[in-house]
Amino acid sequence: MRLNKKERQQMLIETIKENPFITDEDLADKFTVSVQTIRLDRLELSIPELRERIKTVAETRFENEVRSLPIEEIIGEIIDIQLDHSAISIFDVKEEHVFKRNQIARGHHLFAQANSLAVAVINDELALTAKSNIQFKRLVKEHERVIAKARVVKIEQESGRTQVEVNSFVNNELVFTGNFDMFRSKNS
Repeated sequence: MRLNKKERQQMLIETIKENPFITDEDLADKFTVSVQTIRLDRLELSIPELRERIKTVAETRFENEVRSLPIEEIIGEIIDIQLDHSAISIFDVKEEHVFKRNQIARGHHLFAQANSLAVAVINDELALTAKSNIQFKRLVKEHERVIAKARVVKIEQESGRTQVEVNSFVNNELVFTGNFDMFRSKNS
């Protein structure tokens, strides 16, 4: 059953309220309309695009939580963080992140997302990468969304080191994995 415009827009508001990270494409599929229709509905309802919604949620929820670096220095958008425990970020691969001849993401962007998430999850004013062991599992292409998940594995107070594991996925497929040995101040 196809909804009329008013019903669709009401459900659009509710859907975005429940999941601010839903894409226009997913909304179009859900309501069986074109992406352009969703964009026009959002514009009419003054609902910002996904990137702005993510940024707003991240800034309001995590600005005062992240201690180790300013939120704008994190590569990708943090969507969840529990200091000294876990964190999740989203990174949309765009034209400026890929090699022009084959549209494959440059590895340093995937590393930067994972590394900045490993820094952000540390509950300390000082957090630096001492060492990392990384593996790229598959190529990532332009227009793919990379979801990085960081997990604090071990905190060693005496040495001031924290072990952080980061796994990055595209559509639930592992594309990058890294183990980060993070330095932090010993008095945190």
